[in-house]
Amino acid sequence: MKSHPRLFALTLAFCAAPALADPLPGANLESLLELARSRNPELAALRHEADAAAERAYPAGALPDPILRTELQDITNQGTAASPSLLPNRVGSTKYTLIQPVPFWGKRDLKRELAEADAAQAQGRSAATWADLAARIKAAYTQYYAFSRSLALTRELLDLTGSLGEIAQARYAGGLAPQQDAIRAQVEETGLRGELVAMENERHHALIKLNTLLRRPAMAPLAEPEKLRPIPAPASLDHAALEERLRAKNPQLFAESARVTAAEKNRELVYRNRYPDFNLGLSPLQTGGRVNEWGVMVELNIPLQQESRRAQEREAEALLAAAESRKDAAQNQLLADLSENLSAMETARRVETLAETSLLPQAELTFRAAQAGYENGKVDFATLLDAQRQVRRARLDILKAQADAQIGLAEIERLLGEDL
Repeated sequence: MKSHPRLFALTLAFCAAPALADPLPGANLESLLELARSRNPELAALRHEADAAAERAYPAGALPDPILRTELQDITNQGTAASPSLLPNRVGSTKYTLIQPVPFWGKRDLKRELAEADAAQAQGRSAATWADLAARIKAAYTQYYAFSRSLALTRELLDLTGSLGEIAQARYAGGLAPQQDAIRAQVEETGLRGELVAMENERHHALIKLNTLLRRPAMAPLAEPEKLRPIPAPASLDHAALEERLRAKNPQLFAESARVTAAEKNRELVYRNRYPDFNLGLSPLQTGGRVNEWGVMVELNIPLQQESRRAQEREAEALLAAAESRKDAAQNQLLADLSENLSAMETARRVETLAETSLLPQAELTFRAAQAGYENGKVDFATLLDAQRQVRRARLDILKAQADAQIGLAEIERLLGEDL
């Protein structure tokens, strides 16, 4: 059977359509964060736990289920001709008691508020986990980008070194330069090839780290990184304003504040246990087939175990003090981390500006002058290679400063719990 060329082409296009519609992640940071948010199982588990904790608030403040008690009196029917029975209308009398437990005033509200505070802690843990995961992905993507760009710069330098080697070889052939120049060019080229191998290994490690954070197979391919995120302007990195945002938005502080609230509600609830809880009952009494008597019942527990309650109260006070201390310690550490990362970002910005506006232009100018001088026989080949290395060092310094700024930005956003 002869296949039709057009049908074969359409089949290939149909098979390739899913790949075209679903490009590889990694070209930008946003694609990786979206992938992590939707697929990370640990994050999903914490979200489900937070949802479950939120559902505990209503039951915690609800009244307990009522109790129905049935008492059959004189089931042997003593003094009558009737035989023993367990039917309510064939015994001496049947007493029904409907009992509703009622906690002391305010206890239900406190239990509900305590459950709400526990739910807020679960939400804070979920948000903190996401903030930490996002920061790690941002840092790993920065490393992936930096190694990829370093590879590209080194390949460009390798091509340039090859061109310089050809110039040195031509000058040596013409008797204008010593053979040592051509040998130096080859040695430099070999050294760059060795650095390329090391950089490819580092890039490979960065790819594995990213895939691990994304819960993908370690060797799953990623797209080439295209760009880094823009760094916010210095005016938007005001220290005092960011401190206020940290206090208001940080997920860890949110969880610690919820812990303090839970400890406060628990303390109030423990103090309310000084007062009794009640059982309210309504009791109809059936004789034969008729209900001819009604009764009401009130039960209460008597809080006599004062030593036990005082110990519980002291425990609640200690737990509250511990929660407050833990919150203060976390806040102090987070504010210190914020200051440190702001300083690191400012340092990286200044280094990048200095390298871009001064160091790199000077290095490029020096290299061009050295190249022209070598071609004219005014400088030696060692000077030319040194000028070339200065250009590469300046470009790598710029790349490193950009990476440092990105990592500092990721840490600041982790501390704030939101993107800048």
